[in-house]
Amino acid sequence: MKIAIMGAGSIGSYYGARLQKGGSDVTFIARGDHLRAMQRHGLTVEDAGKWHLSDAKATDDPSTIGPVDVVLFCVKLRDTETAARAIKPIVEPRSSRCSADYISVVVEQPGMVRKIGHLERLAFGEYDNSRSTRVEAFLSACKAAGLKAEIPSDIMLERSTIVPIRSHSLTRQFGLDLMKEVVAVGRARGIPLAPDFAENCLAAMDQLAPEMQASMATDLSQGKPLELPWLAGAVVELGNEIGVPTPCCRAVRDILAVYVDGRRSKAQVG
Repeated sequence: MKIAIMGAGSIGSYYGARLQKGGSDVTFIARGDHLRAMQRHGLTVEDAGKWHLSDAKATDDPSTIGPVDVVLFCVKLRDTETAARAIKPIVEPRSSRCSADYISVVVEQPGMVRKIGHLERLAFGEYDNSRSTRVEAFLSACKAAGLKAEIPSDIMLERSTIVPIRSHSLTRQFGLDLMKEVVAVGRARGIPLAPDFAENCLAAMDQLAPEMQASMATDLSQGKPLELPWLAGAVVELGNEIGVPTPCCRAVRDILAVYVDGRRSKAQVG
């Protein structure tokens, strides 16, 4: 199977490396120091052990790859539209695009990624939930790579983002309230989320490794641009459209607004 990893940063590099190790023909689409390191020295991965791909194919120009069977779409939300246009040369009607994953990986240094904790799940499927040939083929490629992948019964239920806040009674309740707002908006828009979906998510969060950190929290600590407008911001906008109140999501959106561009606002008050 020919696979392109669009946005081969931490998560994309990890999945791509595992897929290549499992026998797939993988090309990493990356940028910056990480791209140059892969081009010169290959890609090193640390999970249960440490291993190296000396023949990792990496580029910043998707048009040089040719048509592929699957694009693993691993870009930040703010880059979605730009990245979607960039992969047009490699996408055919039969090609699959996959973006739903649950894993924590960091770039230790350019050309090296490290998986954190034991959480790993790659979920994908057709929008109509059919077991198509291309979905089954990608599942086979994932199994050959030893990845924990599955085709859920309803792919639309896999598109929620969960922030693991659980250590303090107040933040735990706030996190639950956030998820309840997301559930309310989703149910109002026809997504068949169970009434106790938020509570079940909170219970699942209790099982995560203590070192797990949300990707946006990592970006915030490193001064990088945030995906806030497409997460809490999107819930607020969708709620406003259908009359569902989202005060907690609005609080997150508004409090973090000065960090969206990766730095504090330089505007002065008074």
